[in-house]
Amino acid sequence: MRHGRSRSVAGGPYAALMISTRRPVGQLLAAGPRVWVRMTGRRVDGRSDPWLSGPTGDVARVGNSWLADEVTRCGGRFADTDAEAGLLPTMALLDGAGFDAGKLRPEVRDFYERTSRWRLQVWAQWCSAAWPFGWLISVVFARRLEQLSLPLRPLDVAHRMCSDVRTVVGPDGGVLGASWHRRLRSTGQTVFSGWYGVETAPGAERPSVRVVFPLPEGRLVVLLRPDVAADGALLLTSVQGGWGDDGAYLVVQPHGRDQGWARRIPVHERFRVFADDEGVLRTDHRIDLWRLPVLRLHYRLDPID
Repeated sequence: MRHGRSRSVAGGPYAALMISTRRPVGQLLAAGPRVWVRMTGRRVDGRSDPWLSGPTGDVARVGNSWLADEVTRCGGRFADTDAEAGLLPTMALLDGAGFDAGKLRPEVRDFYERTSRWRLQVWAQWCSAAWPFGWLISVVFARRLEQLSLPLRPLDVAHRMCSDVRTVVGPDGGVLGASWHRRLRSTGQTVFSGWYGVETAPGAERPSVRVVFPLPEGRLVVLLRPDVAADGALLLTSVQGGWGDDGAYLVVQPHGRDQGWARRIPVHERFRVFADDEGVLRTDHRIDLWRLPVLRLHYRLDPID
């Protein structure tokens, strides 16, 4: 029994013992980024900076527990059916200077507008220099919080991911946002739990895909600039830039407060959602820290019959 429990935690028996017997130490270490943002970040207000607002996670566990609170905060309700729920109600919400959703391949557009009808398979490859950092994040933060638990080994995702999308609508029926909860099928462990929508950053010329990952007493806000490739593929990027540009922002904002702190962080992502030469929909996802390659993810996306 003891051996089985230790295998479920990255790092083996020592890591399992460390987490199970020193949970307060893990919580103390997890508070470090919040202190850093408070000391070095900007003061923000959810009322005047709505692009940084969103759901907040609990200190002990995030998982998908934040969703009910966010529905209440937004004054919304769950849509009547999630059988064809998508991350966005229509990709046309991203239309603007330099982007036309009508030029996307139909299957790319269908994935974002009817995400629940697609099955995910994923492969992961860490840069060897970054793997120890990923292991530390997983042991100290991600597995305990059930959030941003990036797979460390290819076998971690060998049995595919479970994907659950739920749409939230307002009193008038308009879409307020969508949650996407991804779990490892083999263990049920949360990998990502996020809130999806469209937002125009202060420094951007057109709308971006906004993804919010709730964290203890705050959130990670990622703004991804959309582009259409010549072959109809979708490109989403969070590039290097300044405050108010597309990119990643770490926000500290305790429950029930409008004021908080935020800091732009040097995490850069690139997605390419495309159909291969056999018509199979795929996604290449790259995560860099500054200019250092950290993690590569590849997804195969298949429609559910």
